[in-house]
Amino acid sequence: MTNQNGGTHLFSLGLQHVLAMYSGAIVVPLVVGGALNLSTQELSYLVAIDLLTCGIATLLQAFKTKYFGIGLPVILGASFVAVTPMIGIGKEYGINAIYGSIIAAGIFIILFAPLFGKITRLLFPPVVTGTVVTLIGLSLIPVGIKNMAGGAGSPKFGDPENLLLSFGVFLLILFMNRFFTGFFRAISVLIGIIAGTVAAAFMGGVDVKEVMQASWIHSPKFLYFGPPTFELVPILTMTLVGIVIMIESTGAFLALSKICGKDLSDQDLARGYRAEGLAFIIGGCLNAFPYNTFAQNVGLVQLTNIKTRSVAIVAGFILVTLGFIPKIAAFATMIPTSVLGGAMVIMFGMVVASGIKMLSTVDFQQQSNLLVIACSISLGLGSTVVPDLFAQLPPMLRILFSDGIITGSLTAIFLNLFFHHFSLKKSSAAEQLKPTTIKF
Repeated sequence: MTNQNGGTHLFSLGLQHVLAMYSGAIVVPLVVGGALNLSTQELSYLVAIDLLTCGIATLLQAFKTKYFGIGLPVILGASFVAVTPMIGIGKEYGINAIYGSIIAAGIFIILFAPLFGKITRLLFPPVVTGTVVTLIGLSLIPVGIKNMAGGAGSPKFGDPENLLLSFGVFLLILFMNRFFTGFFRAISVLIGIIAGTVAAAFMGGVDVKEVMQASWIHSPKFLYFGPPTFELVPILTMTLVGIVIMIESTGAFLALSKICGKDLSDQDLARGYRAEGLAFIIGGCLNAFPYNTFAQNVGLVQLTNIKTRSVAIVAGFILVTLGFIPKIAAFATMIPTSVLGGAMVIMFGMVVASGIKMLSTVDFQQQSNLLVIACSISLGLGSTVVPDLFAQLPPMLRILFSDGIITGSLTAIFLNLFFHHFSLKKSSAAEQLKPTTIKF
């Protein structure tokens, strides 16, 4: 009986992770496929193969081997960073060039993973990692807030029903974390989402059309859209996207290592990068997407305090199953956006809290550390709030700076190098600790 209960608990925890990332996982294929004018049948294939590949990519990371896998409770999904580049490549070079560039970028990541693993310590001290993780959470919070109101572009945006549902889920999760312990506290997000969906059904806000139309069985096809083509500019573009995704994933890896109390070696990071590179290649061959670690699931680990990678393994198998059985996968589309928003705000906030916790080890007496944090968050949030800031830059640079997380992360990395490694004259310890006097 204990084993049965343990299995049920593990499944519930894994399902909670899947529901937390599900909307983000299916948005990417819908946006890219819609922009490329794919048919309904092709869009259905993209969504199903994306879920399948999300599961495979998650299992690659969770099952730590000699060459692949970070061995932490990470959940991977299609990267939002790649959306705009994929659409641009598809419109100019054709859809097959997208997948050729993804495969090439994956090979690049695998080959250079050991180098990236070695330079991570130089590029990501606590002042950088804490800033990046904080920025990831701050950049995601507006998404959660918009979802609470019904989702950006919704005709019922801000409708009182949406607010009632989202704040109901929000308060239920908080209530369970205050008055419950153990397993029920750990699945508070899952219970909140289910309760919110049931409440929405009674209010007439649940659409079952997608479930009724979905097929029962889906078979993945190798090179569904035909053989990949390899064009220089798309390959360079997607390789740059791959490097950016590695920067984001590094922040998530280091945040999870702190939460789980596990120190990561250079070899661990290299295995994590290789797994993501392999996920790129699998995604390219199955005509899916580039993949990276989802920050919302990092926040869920922090919230639930469930740190075992067994949960990530279960989530990976659930995603693989959903990829083969679209009828079951479609049930998750019944969850109203506002219900997900109520849970997302808490999870994204927990990502911010994790970043602040990492920054607590930073010496704030050093003016240079304050400048690294201040400039990185200012530029990162600025790029998020004003996305057209870099709209006139050449395409390659626009890819780098159009995302606030990327802008802030690169700013933190380079300012840390500038202040702590490339200074012409290193200040003494006494000078670093000397307070700044401001006269009025």
